[in-house]
Amino acid sequence: MGSLDSDEFSDLFPDYENNTSSSGIETNVCRNESPSDAIKYFVPRIYVLVCLLSLVGNSLVVLVVACNKGNRSVTDVYLLNLAIADFLFALTLPIWAVQWVHQWIFGTFMCKTISALKEVNFYSGILLLAFISIDRYLAIVHATRAAIEKRHWVKFACLGIWLFSFLLSLPMILYPEVVFVHNFTSMVCYEVIAGEKTSHWRVVLRILPQVIGFIIPLTIMLFCFSMTVHRLFQTKNSQNKIAMKVILAVVLVFLVCWLPYNISLFADSLLRTGAIKETCDRRNRIDAALVGTEILGFAHCCINPIIYAFIGQKFRNNFLKILVTRGIISKETLSRYRRGSSFSSSSGNTSTAL
Repeated sequence: MGSLDSDEFSDLFPDYENNTSSSGIETNVCRNESPSDAIKYFVPRIYVLVCLLSLVGNSLVVLVVACNKGNRSVTDVYLLNLAIADFLFALTLPIWAVQWVHQWIFGTFMCKTISALKEVNFYSGILLLAFISIDRYLAIVHATRAAIEKRHWVKFACLGIWLFSFLLSLPMILYPEVVFVHNFTSMVCYEVIAGEKTSHWRVVLRILPQVIGFIIPLTIMLFCFSMTVHRLFQTKNSQNKIAMKVILAVVLVFLVCWLPYNISLFADSLLRTGAIKETCDRRNRIDAALVGTEILGFAHCCINPIIYAFIGQKFRNNFLKILVTRGIISKETLSRYRRGSSFSSSSGNTSTAL
């Protein structure tokens, strides 16, 4: 366990006045208001609510995909891993909620574990969406390729995504420690990077996930989906169009949730490197934006199952089939649902979950 003075802790809690230290550690000349009690209790409750919704929703997704093993497509495998990633990410939210209200009480091992788990699932979730867009591009734009040609490597692709996400998260295993902040008399889980280039390393560790974890996957998604949607406008395959509506909704929600946070991170990085001039008003606005947009980003882990339930007709149908198998609802109920919907048993290149 270590300890930090106010100068060393300026980029975590900018609630005090200081100047640039002789060691080169970045400091803050502004003085902010401490988070109000309302904010300190509002944010943890949001985290807990998101956690519960995510655990229930993503468990249902895992159940539906797992029970359709015989008809599982490539997209299903990615969706299964995406649900697992969101499920694991949700498990970290109550712990961060406790730190918001009190302080870090879980020790150094949990500090490293939870920090790494959060990062691994953040990267894996975004990369899985990129691979889903590639899969839809290959299935629809290059429809002459047999589906079996893609299935043999999808498990290796998922394994590679998880391993690559773990490698990108290594800083969150090496650097986080439980530190005591003298000025705030509290314990926090924080990345401690020693040396004169501390602020520069922090910027590097922040830009890396922005480039690899957001910009590159976003570029891939935009290209693949633009080509795929263009091809769908030229065809009359309604089943593919329905599946694409769900996936496009997933990507749109991803952008709405994570784009503001990444813009805020980028603005904060420019401020720390001196690329844009720092003023107290600008510093305070960016700090507030980071807090607000992080909440929106964390909420993303519970939204995908809601999209599947409301837009994914095949997801609803397969879930009802599971309920019939378990004896929870009758076959007549499932038949009435099928007659009242446009459900088709043909799968083609679409996902059994969508």
